[in-house]
Amino acid sequence: MCFPLDLTKLADLLRLAAKSEILPRFRRLGNGDVRSKSEPSDLVTEADEAAERLIRREIEAIAPDALFIGEESVAADPSLLGRLADAEFVVVVDPVDGTFNFASGIPAFGVMASVVWKGETVAGLIYDPMGDDWVMAEKGAGAFLKRPDGETIRLSVAEPAPLEAMVGMASPGYFFGEDRKRILINLARVRFFANYRCSAHEYRAFASGHVQFVLYNKLMPWDHLAGTLIAEEAGGYAARFDGSPYLPHHVDGGLLLAPDRESWQMLRREIIG
Repeated sequence: MCFPLDLTKLADLLRLAAKSEILPRFRRLGNGDVRSKSEPSDLVTEADEAAERLIRREIEAIAPDALFIGEESVAADPSLLGRLADAEFVVVVDPVDGTFNFASGIPAFGVMASVVWKGETVAGLIYDPMGDDWVMAEKGAGAFLKRPDGETIRLSVAEPAPLEAMVGMASPGYFFGEDRKRILINLARVRFFANYRCSAHEYRAFASGHVQFVLYNKLMPWDHLAGTLIAEEAGGYAARFDGSPYLPHHVDGGLLLAPDRESWQMLRREIIG
């Protein structure tokens, strides 16, 4: 698909941010380098802010016409998020996905970026600083694991499985009250579910065929646009809980991904209820 940004340059930029601003701070954060945002577990670190500044500066140089939406930019100016729906060309960035893990010294975090062109997600990248590789996709071109030495492996989601044999990723922390109770009870019907507190690695696991579903309630574009496109290009099926397509400007309605439509419908019925 044609859009005005070289995906290889964007991939290299995510790696640069990780090498120069994120990894040097891993397990080296000082007392003043970590702060809470909306709640004690919603953290921002000096690495998040420094990496986003670097990425934003470079995006402005190579794609000056793009609207830049980063998680920390929106934290500073919430009105920025409202511009996503109408902008023609947008680059959406999560400088450190899995900040709680990063701040805790847990090596499960990633750097994510997506490109939105004329209201549609057309490219997505998830870089793993610890493994030094990307998963990435362009719309209509498949999803791939790529390494810095040029090795490229095409990704494919898992084969469908019976509900009782399914392994998946679910984030019940963003369901509340009776909804949370119902979801947790219903998740007992699957074989196993986990929550990495890092959508970057959860989407990587799904698109690589290691789990059969991922389930989220809170939808922020930097957390889900790249991963959803990669998952779909790897053959998966994604939709909001009401069955409608997930679009870049959506921030509610939940999100469920499965290997195919039939598996999605089963999970919607048996888990969401």
